[in-house]
Amino acid sequence: MNIPMYIVDAFTDRPFAGNPAAVCLLPQPARDEWMQRVAAEMNLSETAFLVPHEGGYRLRWFTPKAEVDLCGHATLASAHVLWERGEHRRDEAIAFFTNSGVLTAVNNDGWIRLDFPNEAPMLDESPPAALVGALPAEPLFIGRNRFDYLVEVDSERIVHELQPDFHLLQQVDALGVIVTSRSMTEGVDFVSRAFFPTIGVPEDPVTGSAHCCLGPYWADKLGKTTLVGYQASARGGIVRVTMAGERVHLEGKAVTVLKGELAEEAYVWL
Repeated sequence: MNIPMYIVDAFTDRPFAGNPAAVCLLPQPARDEWMQRVAAEMNLSETAFLVPHEGGYRLRWFTPKAEVDLCGHATLASAHVLWERGEHRRDEAIAFFTNSGVLTAVNNDGWIRLDFPNEAPMLDESPPAALVGALPAEPLFIGRNRFDYLVEVDSERIVHELQPDFHLLQQVDALGVIVTSRSMTEGVDFVSRAFFPTIGVPEDPVTGSAHCCLGPYWADKLGKTTLVGYQASARGGIVRVTMAGERVHLEGKAVTVLKGELAEEAYVWL
């Protein structure tokens, strides 16, 4: 049995930037424990597992420690791999059946467009003390959605220089914490960083799913429906966001940096 594996840098047009994701193409469903072991072995923020399903793919995402219900960069990486392998025509949409519903990917003039749910944050008037204490900056806004907390701070400089207290962040009852500000850079509307220590990812380089929250938040503040976000991690990456009612369209590019397959010894866990 042959199980192809890829590592793809997502939300970038050059190698060794953006957010790396592993993509595993399975001929049939695998056990949860096996997928978790593979994700831990890959030791990237996310590993995507795809199984053919109803003309599309059943798609699941695992961090080195846990399964998550929504992941943008590994979805973008998966679509990139499928088109690169010739599994689908470049002008053909790809459907992914996930724990967050059906997500689609289309090729938009060299950019990969993902159709994701709108996860706008709601104001939290009583944020947890651990969250406030973990961020050495005065918040302008704290809100949350079903996954993450969103914290707006006063300047782009604060976002870039932020050094959160990860011990306190791990005590926050949320998947992650997103910190953001308006951007002063021409052509960029907002900047952000995203932290997920509770699932083994202290800082995620570029987080597609976070932009399901960032997009509607900044669209409302800036009065725009199309925005550009820059995630200011060490690797950095650009995400284009378009509001579409109850959906959010995320766009990015991707680059394959590694191709291979799992060794036969790894199949025993299937």
